[in-house]
Amino acid sequence: MKSLSLFLATAALALTACGVATDDPTISMPAATASASVTASAPSASATAAARKDVPAPLRFTATALDGTAFNGASLAGKPVVLWFWAPWCPKCQAEGPAVAKTAQKYGDRVAFVGVAGLDKSKEAMDRFVSRTGTSGIFQLDDRTGALYKHFKVTSQSSYLIVNAEGGTRSAVGPLDEAELSSLIDEHAL
Repeated sequence: MKSLSLFLATAALALTACGVATDDPTISMPAATASASVTASAPSASATAAARKDVPAPLRFTATALDGTAFNGASLAGKPVVLWFWAPWCPKCQAEGPAVAKTAQKYGDRVAFVGVAGLDKSKEAMDRFVSRTGTSGIFQLDDRTGALYKHFKVTSQSSYLIVNAEGGTRSAVGPLDEAELSSLIDEHAL
């Protein structure tokens, strides 16, 4: 009985020591995985799945899409991903939006494209940007809090993070035209 009590006490201590304190209540970062959570709610089963070792570290995050639905970055694991960080007021982001949309169409289901709308507090401005640039065919995340920019260490818009199927990354700063973005994808993701 004494060994069972010792085992349970050790297990409880180990489980409570897995997190890191943060001043931002919307971010939860387990120490072992350094993942970011961009939801204010308690971790769900899908957030727990994001901490699995088979999910590359860059894809261990949860967020909210511009349409309000929950999103788990772990769902992108196993295929190449292009994360495009933009702001609705950014002229170079607006200029390259159509090229990003065409590139996403070119690669179809072979490469996932995810827009990360940030650096602005207006969801309406973000929605107008998507409509104006023709990027509604790209899954768009709402990063008004800046948590995803922080998680990915992005310091400016228009920035790209290309994650290959194994989890290797390559970053680039725009503006990029369709040919330049395609070249990066071919070289680093496929």
